[in-house]
Amino acid sequence: MSSFYSKFRNEIAAGGSVDDQAQPRNNPATTWTTVIVVTGLLAWLGVKNPWSLIFVAGLIVSVFLHEIGHFVTARRTGMKVTQFYMGFGPRVWSTKRGEVEFGVRALPIGAFVRIIGMNNLDESDPADESRTYRQQSYPKRMLVITAGSLMHMLIALTLFFGVYASAGRFGETNKLLIYGDPAPSSPAERIGLIDGDQILAINTTPITTRQGLIEAIVANRPGDVVTVVFSRDGQSFSKQATLASNPVNSDLAFLGVSSDSYNYVRQNIFNAARYGLWDVATAARASVGGLFVVINPVNIFSNVTSSNPDQMTRPVTVVGVSQVGGEIGRSEGIKGVLLLLASVNVFVGVFNMLPLLPFDGGHAAIATYERLRSRRGRIYRADVGKMVPVATTVVVLLVMLLFAGLYLDITSPFG
Repeated sequence: MSSFYSKFRNEIAAGGSVDDQAQPRNNPATTWTTVIVVTGLLAWLGVKNPWSLIFVAGLIVSVFLHEIGHFVTARRTGMKVTQFYMGFGPRVWSTKRGEVEFGVRALPIGAFVRIIGMNNLDESDPADESRTYRQQSYPKRMLVITAGSLMHMLIALTLFFGVYASAGRFGETNKLLIYGDPAPSSPAERIGLIDGDQILAINTTPITTRQGLIEAIVANRPGDVVTVVFSRDGQSFSKQATLASNPVNSDLAFLGVSSDSYNYVRQNIFNAARYGLWDVATAARASVGGLFVVINPVNIFSNVTSSNPDQMTRPVTVVGVSQVGGEIGRSEGIKGVLLLLASVNVFVGVFNMLPLLPFDGGHAAIATYERLRSRRGRIYRADVGKMVPVATTVVVLLVMLLFAGLYLDITSPFG
């Protein structure tokens, strides 16, 4: 067995680095190179689009809180934690507090908390065996291993709640507003309608939605005169408009405005919490279906080789999603960025619970399998060595997904 594969096998089993003590600590060259590169990238991102930088900062905090979930629950349930690292690869900086080594690594593509004795391949000091993950009860192991994904759901719920209670939830307002300028030489332009006006009624029919406006207009014929009641800056106005022919279908009447009654509606605390829970559940259901679309090798290949990648099935990395976050920030401000961050947290929480190593869901599946196979007085331990080939396949697929996503994010940016 090669040293590389042996290291890979052991780290898959352990859930973190297993040979740190053999590596030089805090190499100054690695530290400063990483600091300069990461600082330069963040500065470039901030100049290009500050909203993208805010979104990326939110992702970093989310990853940190994910690991905090594992760290706190492991310590509270009596397990021994030896490492808490942000990033992977060569060590940039570290410090030891008690029995835990905290630090930062060069590749900002995740984080990990090292808990000793994750399974039968993860060797540990016999003196610490009672504090290993494998020796704890099933409920304790499930709490620790699912804590990261549960933290993502809590982050999402907090973000949804905060936005809904402060800025509002996007939905029906029952106030129909005009967006943009009316069509040139249209009846709407002739009677002086402008962006931001609220349509109140057509003749005697109250108007509260776009569909209501369409129905009120097409109930008339081209050339008919209608009374348009609207408000502007708190004042109501009533104007007579002679309807024109619709450019697409000359038999239909035409007013010539773009309108919408959907906008952000501020919620009280109760509704913000209720809608927050509902939207976390809705996003989780959508994420389950989306997982199998995004990780499908056929979809990956077809999107990479296509000149026009499918926006709904293409893989995406932090580069692409930060582009989306930047565009949403420009159009909707901080509320849009936070709502996107909430949805991403739900997706990551679901993705992380795939029942395959090296995901947390793989460790949860092993714990559940061991619980089902155990009998009173006889604890069953799964041989994780048999699962390493499957884990290797998963890692290869993830690498394919990463590079395919990066390629598409660079060559075919969203939007």
